[in-house]
Amino acid sequence: MSVLYKRLRRLKQGDLTKLSELMAQSYISMRDDFEITVNEVDTLVEIVKSVIGSQGGVRMTGGGFGGCVVALVTPDLVAKVTQAVEAQYKTQTGLKETIYVCSASQGAGYLEITNGIK
Repeated sequence: MSVLYKRLRRLKQGDLTKLSELMAQSYISMRDDFEITVNEVDTLVEIVKSVIGSQGGVRMTGGGFGGCVVALVTPDLVAKVTQAVEAQYKTQTGLKETIYVCSASQGAGYLEITNGIK
C-alpha cells in the first residue's frame, strides 16, 4: 500500500496522529534520503511541527531545493501556526514568510446541469 493511499485513508478516518507520522516520514525521507530540502524549508517544518505536534502533518512540497511546505491542521490551530511562523521564521532565516490558508474541496468532477444543457 502506497504512502499516499495510507495518508488518504488516515485523513478520511480522522486519524491525525497517524497522518502526522506519515507526513513526518515522507519529509524525513526527502531531507535525509534524497537530500532535497534546504535550511529554510527545514526551519519552517520545525516551526509548524512545534505548534501542531501530532494534531496534523507538515512536509515540504514540490521538487525540492527550496519552495514551500504544506501543513494539514485543524481549523483551531491555523491562527497559532500562522502566529508562530510570523514570529519566528524571519528571525531564523532572514526571509519574509508568505502564508496561504486554504480549505480542501471535492476537487474536479462531473457536474450535471439540470436545465437540459449538458
